[in-house]
Amino acid sequence: MNMNEQIIQIFLDHPNQYISGEKLSKELNCSRTAIWKHIQALKKKGYVFESTPRLGYRVLKTPPEPLDLSRIISGLDTRFMGLNVKYVQEVGSTQTLAAEMVKKGANEGTVIIAEQQTEGRGRLGRKWFSPPGTGLWMSMILKPHIPLQFIHQLTLLISVAVCRVIKKLLDVEVGIKWPNDLYINGKKMCGILLESSAEDERVKHVIAGIGISVNLQQEDIPEELKDKMTSLCIETGIECNREELLISLFNEMEELYLLYLSEGFAPIRILWEALSICLHCPIQVQTHQGLVKGKAHGMDEMGALMITDDEGKEHKIYSGDVSLSLV
Repeated sequence: MNMNEQIIQIFLDHPNQYISGEKLSKELNCSRTAIWKHIQALKKKGYVFESTPRLGYRVLKTPPEPLDLSRIISGLDTRFMGLNVKYVQEVGSTQTLAAEMVKKGANEGTVIIAEQQTEGRGRLGRKWFSPPGTGLWMSMILKPHIPLQFIHQLTLLISVAVCRVIKKLLDVEVGIKWPNDLYINGKKMCGILLESSAEDERVKHVIAGIGISVNLQQEDIPEELKDKMTSLCIETGIECNREELLISLFNEMEELYLLYLSEGFAPIRILWEALSICLHCPIQVQTHQGLVKGKAHGMDEMGALMITDDEGKEHKIYSGDVSLSLV
């Protein structure tokens, strides 16, 4: 066993007991400073320690059980989605790892899942908070033969798939904020990021990054994000089964994806409008051309958000940063 494993084994042998740094250092024949550094490393892996002067350390929380890939794959009813999974404990970004796998010829439907991302990213260069063992941090590889100008429709499709799965499995009101976020009670719990490659104006591949905050507790969320971020566990009061979520998501995702490839965007558009929290309420969108204020009243056949501004002028928005009065 390495040093971290030896430390955890000592705590497991003394459940709910305080163990001093001095005792740990003597038992493991190292300095107390080394013990402190290993404790900090274990915290990053999801262990929660209580530290009390003169008593030492006590383990309050251990990381959740790792995902059971065999159970996930056996529960799937898909042709390709999720049948090939690369599962890692820690990675900078699953998007980066997925891009490397695409270069090596990864099949469509391949999914990269990490227990923790240290450099998770969202739209517009923003960081994505993805601590260990508490969420579903993943990237899907898709290879749709569609014109490049349709690429943003896949963001909408994936948001519909995630939203429908959460509604099916949990008693919680979740909705989609255009174009790529899922919100519960005015706070974000899921984000979607698409990165793609094209040739001759047609898509070669898409890497769809999906981050779902599943079992984060209030104390897990950084102070600067507490008024913006939530999780399924916080909103429902129960710890959610991540494997069940994944199985349902892969099944739903493939069903909608095949529907999209065979019938186009129209059925996805209908589903999105039914799940949107953007429609028929005051909205403002920061675009490259400037700020648009008004009310969104639907989505056009290409996937653009249709907004009527305060002067009655119609706008079609294909990309931008949305703010709602209720968010």
